[in-house]
Amino acid sequence: MQKFKWLAYLLSFVMTAVISGCGGGDSEDVQSAASDGPKVQKKVSLKMASAFPGSLELIGKNGLRFSETIKEVSAGSLEVKFFEPGALVPALEAIPAASKGSVDVAWSTSGFYAGNDLAFSFFTSVPFGASADELLAWLQYGGGNELADEMYAEHNIRAVPCFITPPEASGWFRKEINSVDDLKGMKMRFFGLGAKVMDKLGVATQLLAGGDIFQALQLGTIDATEFSVPSVDESASFYQVAKHYYFPGCHQATALGHLFFNIDVWNSLSSHHQKLVEVTCGYILKEMIAEGEATQAPAMRRMMEKHDVKIHYWSDEILNAYRTAWNEVVLEESAKNPNFKKVHDSYTKFREDYKLWGDNGYLR
Repeated sequence: MQKFKWLAYLLSFVMTAVISGCGGGDSEDVQSAASDGPKVQKKVSLKMASAFPGSLELIGKNGLRFSETIKEVSAGSLEVKFFEPGALVPALEAIPAASKGSVDVAWSTSGFYAGNDLAFSFFTSVPFGASADELLAWLQYGGGNELADEMYAEHNIRAVPCFITPPEASGWFRKEINSVDDLKGMKMRFFGLGAKVMDKLGVATQLLAGGDIFQALQLGTIDATEFSVPSVDESASFYQVAKHYYFPGCHQATALGHLFFNIDVWNSLSSHHQKLVEVTCGYILKEMIAEGEATQAPAMRRMMEKHDVKIHYWSDEILNAYRTAWNEVVLEESAKNPNFKKVHDSYTKFREDYKLWGDNGYLR
């Protein structure tokens, strides 16, 4: 495909550098696209269980994009086939299935694995946390990836950062919210560490897979929901059953997703194929940062003009209540979970050091 040519040329240099000593694979030999001479790769075909439908903007469609791109740049020697939620395993079971080896790899987010250890949430999003660029800086240069590798190795997983979103919306509500008291007793779908915050404010939270939210909201099983950014929420059609759309999503200043490889599957890949996965994920991250920023305002405008959605910005009272609740969650979880404290301390120290640059390097 023409649109991948530039990436193929770039990756050709990576291929040349790492191709020696390649092993692993299945049955069929394929000549590498990057070569001075005939370099042979074993053809590998993997099954990837997605937590998100391929029809969803950004977080679903880029799973499909990864599958197309990795096949293109590997000249067909590595195929990672995208499977819709439920085709292999339910959406929320994709990472556990990769851990057990019942699927090769999952396209998902660490927040869906936080039931095993709440500290995993830091590798997706943190209330009042870092923006996409700052989060990636902590992961790549502040020790975040090393902490993730250490924790996931205990669960038989190799996690490769592969997709990211802009700041998320705070949620969809059937009625206008004017005070913290209006939240009390509400049943709401919520994700990650933000759910702990909402629980403290009297909200009864539950985690639902993306494909299950619309029906739950439509039937009244839940009163409200948060999910993602406007372009994703639009493609999920939440505007049909709720009209009050709140910002900012202080629970998720960004949301990072990974490819979660079964560790034995990852180790069976050649160093060449491992590098292709990492570089292709870098390409997907870059595309999603640009696409994510470009597509949110048009999505908001369409929902306002065509579907009578009302955009709200939280009052200072409610934002302060969220922040107070988050600080309480940090103290409680740090006291009882050593992993949470370890990752939180690393994350917080990086952000404190970054602040000198962040406060002075950008216009305010």
